[in-house]
Amino acid sequence: MRISKKVKAVFNTAVVPVLLSVFAPFNVASANSSFVAFESGQVRPLAMSADKSLVFAVNTPDNRLEILRVEDDRLTLLHSVPVGMEPVAVAVRNKKEVWVVNHLSDSISIVSLDDHSPRVVKTLLVGDEPRDLVFAGKNKSRAFITTAHRGQNSPIDPQLKTAGIGRADVWVFDVNDTGNGIGGKPLTILNLFGDTPRALAVNKDGSRVYAAVFNSGNQTTVLQGDLPNGGLAKPSPHMTTAGEPAVPTGLIVKFNGQDWLDAGNPLTGEAPKKWNDRVRFSLPDNDVFVIDANVKIPEKITEYKGVGTTLFNMVVNPKSNNLYISNTDARNHIRFEGPGTNSTTVRGNFVQSRITVIEDGVVKPRYLNKHIKSYDKDIGTDAERALSIATPLEMVISDSGKTLYVAGFGSQKIGVYKTNALDRDSFTPSADAQIQLSGGGPSGLVLDDANNRLFVMTRFDNSVTMINTKNQREVAKLALFNPEPDSIVNGRAFLYDANLTSSRGDSSCAGCHIFGDMDHLAWDLGNPDSFTKSNPARYVPLFEMFPEFTKPFFNPMKGPMTTQSLRGMAGNGPMHWRGDRTGETRDADESIEEQSYEDFNVAFTGLLGRAEPLTDEQMQKFTDFSLQLTYPPSPIRRLDNALTASQSAGENTFFNFLSTGPGLMSCNDCHTVDYASGKFGSSSLMAVEGDGLAENFKTPHLRNLYQKVGMFGSTGNPQDGYEHTGEQIRGFGYQGDGTIDTVSQFLTLEFNLFQFETPEDRENVVDYVLGMVGEMAPIVGQQLTLDHKNYMRPASRERLELLMARAFVKTPRPECDLIVKGHVFGKSFAAVMNDDGNFIADKARAKPINASAIYQLAAIRGNTLTFTCAPPGTGLRMGIDRDEDGVLDGDEWKTN
Repeated sequence: MRISKKVKAVFNTAVVPVLLSVFAPFNVASANSSFVAFESGQVRPLAMSADKSLVFAVNTPDNRLEILRVEDDRLTLLHSVPVGMEPVAVAVRNKKEVWVVNHLSDSISIVSLDDHSPRVVKTLLVGDEPRDLVFAGKNKSRAFITTAHRGQNSPIDPQLKTAGIGRADVWVFDVNDTGNGIGGKPLTILNLFGDTPRALAVNKDGSRVYAAVFNSGNQTTVLQGDLPNGGLAKPSPHMTTAGEPAVPTGLIVKFNGQDWLDAGNPLTGEAPKKWNDRVRFSLPDNDVFVIDANVKIPEKITEYKGVGTTLFNMVVNPKSNNLYISNTDARNHIRFEGPGTNSTTVRGNFVQSRITVIEDGVVKPRYLNKHIKSYDKDIGTDAERALSIATPLEMVISDSGKTLYVAGFGSQKIGVYKTNALDRDSFTPSADAQIQLSGGGPSGLVLDDANNRLFVMTRFDNSVTMINTKNQREVAKLALFNPEPDSIVNGRAFLYDANLTSSRGDSSCAGCHIFGDMDHLAWDLGNPDSFTKSNPARYVPLFEMFPEFTKPFFNPMKGPMTTQSLRGMAGNGPMHWRGDRTGETRDADESIEEQSYEDFNVAFTGLLGRAEPLTDEQMQKFTDFSLQLTYPPSPIRRLDNALTASQSAGENTFFNFLSTGPGLMSCNDCHTVDYASGKFGSSSLMAVEGDGLAENFKTPHLRNLYQKVGMFGSTGNPQDGYEHTGEQIRGFGYQGDGTIDTVSQFLTLEFNLFQFETPEDRENVVDYVLGMVGEMAPIVGQQLTLDHKNYMRPASRERLELLMARAFVKTPRPECDLIVKGHVFGKSFAAVMNDDGNFIADKARAKPINASAIYQLAAIRGNTLTFTCAPPGTGLRMGIDRDEDGVLDGDEWKTN
C-alpha cells in the first residue's frame, strides 16, 4: 500500500510527552448541524443485563451505546460509550461484555462493562453493512453476525459478475478467541443462497441459529417488452379510460409453484396467463436459513421458503420452539394504482403486514390486519385505521411462551398476541391487545417478564420507554441525545407513519422505500384513469439536435418500473425513471428537486389510499427530510479509493471512448461523473434509449448498481437463444423495468446503443461502474482499535496510516475526518485530526498531540484507542463537540 510522504512525516515525528490537560487553547466556532442522514434501519436496538438492572440502547444517529439504569419508575443514563457509525443492534454476552453492530462502519464494537468506565476494547471488522448479532452454540460461545456478501473488510471475492453466488453471509466468531489481527479472525463465514440478510434468532439451548434474508423477494419477475414483435399480449386494459392507447411495456409475472402467471383481470373475467417459456431461470425464494451452531464449524442445515417479501425480525418461542418472523408481503404482481375503474389496482393495499409462524417445519403466514374489510372501497375507515399494525419489526415473547409483543414501527403502538392464537390464526385485532405509545417509530423491544416491564426504542424521538405490561401504560421515558437537525426529526414520520399517511393505517411510503432505500422489486403503477402528458424535460445535448428520435410524452400506463431509492436525490433534477416528476411548477425560491419531490404528493391518494393529499406544510417537511438521505460508501471500491487495473481501464473508456450514439458520445456524456456538482452517474437529463423502451428515460445514477446483482437469465423472446440458467436470488435486474439481468448485458449490442472495440473494454466499464463512488468516499466509517497487544503489529500501523492518508485528501474533494475515541490513564479521551496531522483533544486548553504520541498511548496497558473515519465536515461534532455549541465535550459532557 502506498502511503504519502506527508503521512509518513507526521507519523514518524519524535514522540513527545503527552499531557491530557495542558495549555495552548484551541478555538472552535459553533456551526450549523453537520449531520449526515444515512437512515440505517435499527434491527436489535435494545438489550438487557442478566440481572435486569441495566438496559443497553444503541443511539444510531449519535454513534453510541447508551447504558441505562432501571428503577421502579425511572430510567437513568449511566454511561454513553462511543462505538462505530450507525449502530443498529446490541447483544449482551455476559456480565462483563456487550457487543454492538455498527452498520456503516462494517464493524463490531466489543464493549467492556467496567463499572467505572465502560469502553470499547476491541473492534471486529466484518463484511458490508452488518445488521444483527446473536450468541449461540455450546455455552453461547459463538457470535453470529449477518452481513452482505461484499465489503472491503471481507476476505471473500463478491464475484459480482458470476451467476449462482449467494449474496448473504453470516460471520461466526469464537467469542473466547476472536483472533489477534486488527479486525479479528472469524471461525467461518457462511454463505447463504439469498440476498443480503438482516435478522437472526437462536433457540433456547443455542443449538440452532436462524438467519433471514432482508429483501427476499416473492418469486416475481418482469418479462421484457418484446417491442420489435409488437409487444406482449398483456391482460386488459390496453388503453386509458379516455381512449388513449397504452405504450408497449414489460409485464410482471409471479411463480405459483408450478407456472409463471400474470395477474389477469378479474374485472373482465380474464384468467391469468402462463408465461413459462419466457422465464429462463428459477427463483427458489429462500427466506430463512437454519444453521447448526454446535458442530465444530457451524453449517447450514436447511431453509424455509414463502415466509414473506421483506423480512424484518425473528424470535423463537422458548416453550414451543416455534419461530416467528415479522415481515411484509408485496402485491407487486397486481397492476396499477388509482381508482381501478376498469382495471385491478393496489391502491391502499400494496403491502400487507404479517407475522409468519414456522411450526414443525410448516410455514404459516398470519396477516395482522384482518379487521380491514374495505379494500374494495376507495378509502378506509377511522375504525380500521385505529386497529392497524404497519411495518412490524422486533418481537419478544414472554417467559411462559404464551404472549408475543411486536413493535409496529409504522403505527406508534405495540401489538400484543397470544402465541397459540397466532399459531392457529384465530386472533382478532382489538384495542385491548395494543399498547399505545407517546413516541413514534417503535423499532426495538426487550422484556423483563418477571417484573412486568417492557422496554421500547422509539426511533422517531430517539427515546427509550418503559411500559408496565399489566396495565399497558408508559411508566418512564428517557430521550437519548440526538444530533439530527429538526428537518430530519420532523420529516421522518411522513416516510413511515401509516396512520398519518394512509386511510387504513396499514401502509406508508416505507412499504416500498424501506428505511429510505428500496424493496428490490418492480411495480406496474400506471393509472388507466389518468392522461398522457407532455415531457418538458431537457435532453442530453446530442439528442436535442435530433428531436425526431425523442418521445417527449408520459403515458399514464407506463408499465413495470423497479423501486428507486430515496437516497441521493438532491442536485439530480427531475425524479422517477422517466423524470415525470418534473418540478416545472416550482417557485422562484425552490430547487427543481424540491418541487419534483413535492410532485409525489399524488401518491398518497393514488397509491396509499389516503383520503386527501398531504398539506403543503406536511409535504415540505417530508421533502426536507428526504432530500438529505445519503448513500453509504461503496463497498466495492478499494478503501484507498484507488482503482484496480480493470476499473482504471474502464474509467478511461467511460470518459474518453465514443461508445454511444452510435459512436458520438462517451458514457460520461449521459451518465455524468462530476464530484463538484454531485453527479455520480447521471446528467439529470433525458436520453433516447434506442429500440429497447417505448418511452425516453432520464439517465439514472450508477451508485447502487452493486445492490442489484443476482439476476442471471433472460425473460425476453423465447426464440432469443438464451438457455435456462438455473436458480437465482432475485427476479429484477437493471434498466428501468429490471428486465436486463446484468450490467454487461445492458452494454451489449442488443439495443444497438453501445459499441465497444473489444469485449474486454466492455467488461472493464462494468467493473468501473459496479465500483462507482458516491457522496461518501469508501473509507468513511472504517475503524481501527489499538491497545498494548496489537499496536506494534505492522498491520495496525498500516491501517492507521491508511486512515490518516485518506483524511489528508482534500482534492478533488475531502474524503473523511479522522477522529479517535478511547480511554487513556483511566479517563475518556477524544480528539480529531487537524489539517497538519496533529490531533486536537476535547478540552479547550489541551495542546495538539502529534500522531506518534497518540500511537504510543496505545502501548500502555489499560489504554484503548479507536480511530474512525467520519464523513467530511463531521469530525468536529463526532470527535470533540457533540452538540456543536462551541464548548468542547471534555469541558461539558460526562460522556461515559
